[in-house]
Amino acid sequence: MPRTVAPARRHTARSRRLRLTAAFAVLVAVAGYLTVQYVTGSKGSDQCTVESADGSAGEGRTYRLSSEQAANAATISAVGTTRGMPERAVTIALATALQESGLRNIGHGDRDSLGLFQQRPSQGWGTEKQIQDPVYSAGKFYQHLAEVPGYSRLPLTEAAQRVQRSGFPQAYAKHEPDAALLAAALTGRTPAALNCDPPRSTAGTGGTAKVRAALVRSFGKDVLPSGEATDGTDKTPAAGATAGALSVPVPATSRAAEGGAPQRGWELAHWAVAQSEALGIDEVAYAGEKWDRGAGWRTERKESGTSAVRIRLAQ
Repeated sequence: MPRTVAPARRHTARSRRLRLTAAFAVLVAVAGYLTVQYVTGSKGSDQCTVESADGSAGEGRTYRLSSEQAANAATISAVGTTRGMPERAVTIALATALQESGLRNIGHGDRDSLGLFQQRPSQGWGTEKQIQDPVYSAGKFYQHLAEVPGYSRLPLTEAAQRVQRSGFPQAYAKHEPDAALLAAALTGRTPAALNCDPPRSTAGTGGTAKVRAALVRSFGKDVLPSGEATDGTDKTPAAGATAGALSVPVPATSRAAEGGAPQRGWELAHWAVAQSEALGIDEVAYAGEKWDRGAGWRTERKESGTSAVRIRLAQ
């Protein structure tokens, strides 16, 4: 005769299976998370540094990152300030991207997570192609962050979690000091704070049209004088540009950074330094300071003004 299983035993067996299934799902999620953290933490050399100049971001602190990470961080910052978001919002966004992807635009993650913020197409964040566009993904993050009431007064972990709904919400907190240091430099509040030393092998990979197009992508069309070409061609230098060089105007109405020069100028200058490897930029000059590939920042003998950021490309 077939054995009859008592209802209580059937219930116990079913509960055990459910617990095992849930435990397996958790293990898969943890494995995916650890894989992302391992991969994002093991690539690239530290070709860039950002240093604090005041006590608000931690006096004497230095944070090192790769050119790829610096370029992504500069894009995240530019998208935020262009949307009118404060420095605190940029700090929250950078800490989130540091945790989720190590500031790398990766094409994998837990389940269908992708990109700098590990956003998921299945959860309505956009298509795979959109999410792997740093400008788009940063914009979506800020869009959701702006909808969080009083986000600038919340602990960073809570503000980030309101957007991300992460399974590891406390992990964002450990990145706050580095994110604050980056934000102070990339929003332009701290002058000459970001330095990169990309390899010479990248020289000549840009072109003024490519730089102009990248500026417009990150900061919007108003970043350049009217009439600037941004279609990716490089046939005739537009207004504010000569062959291999261009000048990006700085509004006089921009708030002052430490030292007195308009903060917007330092934001643009640091963006150019962060993008120097990707765009083949050799020289950036602003407010009496000049950055050279391989030499870093130094004071110019003949001071450059504060009405524009000068960018020269590798020849």
